[in-house]
Order: sequence, then structure tokens, then C-alpha cells
Amino acid sequence: MNPTPAGTAAGAGAPARQQPASLLRRILLQGKYESLAMLRNGEQLILAVVLPLLALVGLTVTPFLDGLGPSRIDVAVPGILALCAMSTAFTGQGIATGFDRRYGVLRFLSTTPLGRSGLIAGKVLSVLAVLCLQVAVVATVGFSLGWQPTAAGWVPGLLLLALGAAAFTALGLLVAGTVRPEATLAITNLLWILLGALGGIVIPAERLPSAAQQIVGLLPSGALGEALRDAFLHGALNGAASLILVLWTVIAGAAAIRWFKWN
Repeated sequence: MNPTPAGTAAGAGAPARQQPASLLRRILLQGKYESLAMLRNGEQLILAVVLPLLALVGLTVTPFLDGLGPSRIDVAVPGILALCAMSTAFTGQGIATGFDRRYGVLRFLSTTPLGRSGLIAGKVLSVLAVLCLQVAVVATVGFSLGWQPTAAGWVPGLLLLALGAAAFTALGLLVAGTVRPEATLAITNLLWILLGALGGIVIPAERLPSAAQQIVGLLPSGALGEALRDAFLHGALNGAASLILVLWTVIAGAAAIRWFKWN
């Protein structure tokens, strides 16, 4: 008999070595975890879904938006979609990142194979995933209330929503990475109220005092609200508002990269 090679005998009982997950799979898993954590948080769920829906119903039954479009609901829904983007990307992600930083989660994850770039990519992916759910919910309620968006507005509208989410994510990470978590909580919630009520995101700039209209148009909230209304009401791409969103994304993103503290 020929003797069995030692390597064959030893290798037969050894467990197969598992291949490490690819970077894409690690990012997808992190995005899934971030999305589920956001949706399971009652406070963030109220901020992301319940309050925008209450605002949608309120704008539909009050005369604030009369004369700005074919119907109140047609003007209201784009603004509520913009509010959803701000809720998830800025307030929700900012608060979550701030407390992850406080408890050392960010520092730990940044040293794993996921890495800092993978962690940020996972957070961006979670924002887009939750935003898709918000769009589906708000659109369903909007249609039930008689919303009739221009068909040509869906493509630019969704692209602008993604751009707005990028701008607000960059702003949220900038705040979360530079101030204490308690301050992040206060700043993001306060700005959510101020920008939602007076930032041109829900109530168009035309309904605000004339002295504030030009300033509001330069804010990411005002630019996103105006751009989405132009898209869904007229099927048009507002170039000026889109440029403002790009500038906010680039500037806030560069500032976050420069000054973000991982611990």
C-alpha cells in the first residue's frame, strides 16, 4: 500500500478557511444595521415618519398653501418629502452618530476591516434606505389625499432628494463630529424646527417675509424645498437650487472630513 501523504490526512479533518467578506458586503451589512437601528428607535421613527405625515395633513386642511399650485396637496407633498430627507439625513443620522462617538462605537468600528470610509458609506446607505421607505409612505398618503404630481417630475425629483440627503448627511456628520453629543441633540432638533417652519422647506419662501426670502433660498432647506416643488409641480429641474445643494454638500463634506473627531 502506498502511504497516505501527511498533508492530505491532516487537511481532511481541518475546517475550511472562510474567505473574508468583501468591502461591498461589509458596507451593505453596516447599512442594514444602521437602517434597522434607526427604524427601531421610537423617537427617530416619530421624527422621520409621524411628524412629516402630521404636517402633510395639516397643510392639506389649512389655507397656508392656497394659490401656489393646482391644489394644497400638490404643493404640500414635495415639501414634506424634503422634510423627510432633512429628518433622516441631518437630525436622525446626526444624533445617532453623535452618541456612537460618545460611547466609543465610531472609534472601534473605524479600526475594524470596515474602516472609516466603509463606515461612512454604510451610514449614507442607511439614509438612502430609510428615505426610500419615507418616500413610499408619504407618496401613498399623498395619493390617497389627491396628490397628482407631474409624471416628468419623478426622475429629477428623486435625484434631487438624493442630493438633498447628501447635503444634510454631510451637515449632520459635521455637527456630530465636532460638538458633544448633548449639543448635537439640541442643535439638530432646534434646526429641524427652525428650518422646517421658516427655512422654506415646507412653507415656500413666497409665504415668508420678503426680507427673509433671499436668505432662505440660499439654505439647503429652502433650495431642496423649492427644487422639489419645481420638479413635481412643473416637471422642471431648478438649476440654481441644485447648484446650492451641490455647494452645501461639498463644503459641509469637506469640513466634516477636516474636523470630524472619531473619539
